[in-house]
Amino acid sequence: MDKENAFILWFDQLGIEDVGLVGGKNASLGEMYRNLVPKGVKIPNGFAVTSYAYHYLLDHAGIRDDIQRILSDLDTTDMDNLAERGHKVRETIRNANFPQELQDQIVKSYYDLSSQYGENTDVAVRSSATAEDLPDASFAGQQETYLNIKGPEQLIDACKRCFASLFTNRAISYRVDKNFDHFSIGLSIGVQKMVRSDKACSGVMFSLDTESGFKDVAFITGAYGLGETVVQGAVNPDEYYVFKPTLKQGKRPIIQKKVGSKQIKMIYSTDGGKSPTKTVNVDPEEQKKYVCTDDELLTLASWASTIEDHYSEKAGYHKPMDMEWAKDGVTGDLFIVQARPETVHSRKDANVLKKYVMKEQGKTIIEGKSIGEKIGCGEVNVIKDVHDINKFKEGQVLVTDMTDPDWEPIMKIASAIVTNRGGRTCHAAIISRELGIPCVVGTLNGTEKLVSAHEITVDCSQGDTGYVYSGRLHYEIEEHNLDNLPATHTKITMNIAQPDQAFEQSFIPNDGVGLMREEFVINSHIKVHQRALMEYNKLTDKAVIEKIDELTYNYPDKKQFFVDKLAEGVAMIAAAFYPKKVIVRLSDFKSNEYANLIGGKLFEPVEDNPMIGWRGASRYYDDNYKQGFALECVALKKVREEFGLTNLQIMIPFCRTVDEGKKVLAVMEENNLRKGENGLEVYVMCEIPSNVLLAEEFLELFDGFSIGSNDLTQLTLGLDRDSELVAHVYDERNPAVKKLIKNVIEIANSKGKYIGICGQAPSDYEDFAQFLVECGIQAISLNPDTVIKTRLKIAEKEQELGINPN
Repeated sequence: MDKENAFILWFDQLGIEDVGLVGGKNASLGEMYRNLVPKGVKIPNGFAVTSYAYHYLLDHAGIRDDIQRILSDLDTTDMDNLAERGHKVRETIRNANFPQELQDQIVKSYYDLSSQYGENTDVAVRSSATAEDLPDASFAGQQETYLNIKGPEQLIDACKRCFASLFTNRAISYRVDKNFDHFSIGLSIGVQKMVRSDKACSGVMFSLDTESGFKDVAFITGAYGLGETVVQGAVNPDEYYVFKPTLKQGKRPIIQKKVGSKQIKMIYSTDGGKSPTKTVNVDPEEQKKYVCTDDELLTLASWASTIEDHYSEKAGYHKPMDMEWAKDGVTGDLFIVQARPETVHSRKDANVLKKYVMKEQGKTIIEGKSIGEKIGCGEVNVIKDVHDINKFKEGQVLVTDMTDPDWEPIMKIASAIVTNRGGRTCHAAIISRELGIPCVVGTLNGTEKLVSAHEITVDCSQGDTGYVYSGRLHYEIEEHNLDNLPATHTKITMNIAQPDQAFEQSFIPNDGVGLMREEFVINSHIKVHQRALMEYNKLTDKAVIEKIDELTYNYPDKKQFFVDKLAEGVAMIAAAFYPKKVIVRLSDFKSNEYANLIGGKLFEPVEDNPMIGWRGASRYYDDNYKQGFALECVALKKVREEFGLTNLQIMIPFCRTVDEGKKVLAVMEENNLRKGENGLEVYVMCEIPSNVLLAEEFLELFDGFSIGSNDLTQLTLGLDRDSELVAHVYDERNPAVKKLIKNVIEIANSKGKYIGICGQAPSDYEDFAQFLVECGIQAISLNPDTVIKTRLKIAEKEQELGINPN
């Protein structure tokens, strides 16, 4: 058939090469329908009204010259001028004489689709511009979508509105910015069977992490009802990460699950009103639940991998994808309803590491989810209605409830953006990423807390949480060209604390993770003492019970909450650095720190000096904590076996005697964590003089040492590092401490066992790092912000000593 002159092309007639005929959305749907449905990816059928049909309409109705005349004095910097010109063009197209022959073909195709899915079937009608989804111009959301369209009359009306939406204010402005001629772009329309997600859930999915560009995860967001609420940012959706490499091995690596508030949902309107959809409130109890089951998440992530692999193979290079999914509440089936190339990280220079760093502290006004990794300052401009965008000035911070494409003319001149609603895949997030503007979404009440004309700093450099500070604060941009970094013989690993920064930090040149502390995950993501969860049914303190109930809503078995959340926190870091070695240190809270957890005071003793009290190894085999330690073992086993992250290795802290080491290994075995099984290595911290004095005996038991210079210093010098009275004596470079370190490195190397360091000293003192190289240490674990500068010093010392980096 002659595709070039067809009004209608069905999905099974289309491929990605047909962007010029049917736009990016429709070409992609055709590509997937033809190639990926046979591979198990479910895609609702449909057809495209071609861009040829659009140009045929303009010519048949004789309105092309009229549109050019209306746009002749267009000024996209003048919001009133833009709005007036856009409105006139859209009215011109909507009121144009619609060719009968085109209308007949659209209606016939609709009846053909109805014969497949049922009489008067419900369809989604989506615009698909022919310049859409190009690598340098995403055009995401520039045109309109109409849902729950039924019958020929509604369909033709929706098609007219779609054609007109090629000239929405934001689309006109966007084309001017990208230097596209208004008439070189055509508009195609996709008519696709609706998925009844109004009775279930839907969302957006990326085949990479949207913030860092980390490519080994599928990032899935979801909320109840039709997907427009997630795309628009009207709800704060659930967020999920699935690790693709071990998913492909048959594992179940759902490495993070976060519940979103999901306060509203969009459903079909059945009350005979003008709109075929309406928005309703979600029951408060439903809001607290996950919208997806684990099996559904694994299916979606598998499809994301299949789609990404197909497009990457076709392109000849890695091509991350942005997809929309929906679950049919009638049949229970999942579907992919859209897919397009991701347009931000695919353009990133992987050889340049750019880091935004706050240089002063300010008062936090509000928090939300951070988008991107940048920092921006400016004067607040709270705008609650899109009709007031002409009041916005370049360089201000846009503060609003949520954005949609109508806001784009001012988003591109903002220094930062703050919204009340939305998640990481909402409109504000996608556009701010594309524009390279820091954005904090989902603050809930930013428009109330932030006051117009006040100066603020918007900080997205701290990981998952975005902060808005009072005042214009000083920050710096550190830039490193990774091509120029020298190689070293000494392995340079990192100390990683926060799971939500791990993806970003994985781009720093490294040999893995030398220290991942469980304490951060327990403190920040679990917050409850293990025994309070284990003995939940015996608790009598109402305040404690209420807090636990709120945190563990989705967990009838409270112990499972601890296991899952610890596993997720550890897995995010193990996944970020996979397949490099990641060493997790078992919990090393002191009794006073455990007491600060929810319910902790009910189970913890009061010690005069917790720093050298009941901590580390001595807790794990004690009857008063042994069952709590068992939960840690179950969580780590889940990471290694269920998630398939066998790069995770284990380290025991504060092990005073060889006998203690034996007891801990025995308890681990009781909980199915066996040293040597499935590649499991178990290390011990070298942080007590007894560890050095009995190094050979400890190394008979364990796979190696990691030196904890902080505790080794305080115990060698006999001081409490928490006491300011003796703080001036504390120095890891004291000759006694260095002598112990040199000694233990020599012993470990002579026995062919692992020896590294994860204490603070080499991060603080470059000369100390060089001393460790002289001693022959195998690995130095550094804080991420010191890795590059310390690597240079280590390379310098190795060169001086004649050590070959290979």
